[in-house]
Amino acid sequence: MRSEGRGRPRLEQSRRPGNTAREEILDAAAELFTKIGYAGTSTRRIADAVGMRQASLYHHFATKDDILDALLAGTVDEALRLAGELLAQPGPAAEYLHALVAGDCAQLCASRWNLGALYLLPELRVDRFAQFRANREELRGRYRKLAGRVIAQCDGVADADDLPFRLVESVINRRSDDEACVPETPWVIADAALRILGWHGDIADLRQRSARVLEAARWKPVVTG
Repeated sequence: MRSEGRGRPRLEQSRRPGNTAREEILDAAAELFTKIGYAGTSTRRIADAVGMRQASLYHHFATKDDILDALLAGTVDEALRLAGELLAQPGPAAEYLHALVAGDCAQLCASRWNLGALYLLPELRVDRFAQFRANREELRGRYRKLAGRVIAQCDGVADADDLPFRLVESVINRRSDDEACVPETPWVIADAALRILGWHGDIADLRQRSARVLEAARWKPVVTG
């Protein structure tokens, strides 16, 4: 009699972090994609890094593209949801934009591997990843809407509305240079995002309000590994 959910036996005990085989596959793929490149990584190599048969990997992901798509979605989907919720909130926009920047940066900093670096892969230009590109562009648009509200409320520079999104993605370059972020990084970038829009106020108070916003939104960044 077949056991439900058992799948195929492993070649060896996995040393990968993760509560499920799927999470372990994503962790191995993230390491290989960011360290040796997407083109140079095969599904067999990913399976070997987890300690499973290649055939077992296909129980979780049909193709290598599906693995990459899942990793990319983990960097955008939750931030997109959060941005949508914050845009629907009334009142001063500063604390909402600050919370979005801090939360999104925290997610990019907290992932075990620098997944944002995958945004530059030439493979992302094909139709297979059109949905990811659309979601990332939608996230950028939501950032700009929140930034526009801040600018209007503090009489800032209109042309600066795209800068908060760009500041968030500066985390990717920082991780490429330094490998990791210090714990203060998300807050420093969030502070800078507001200042660059022309906002002037008490930063310590803003950080406290932003933290409450993130807590109310039950913000739990997706961390690979």
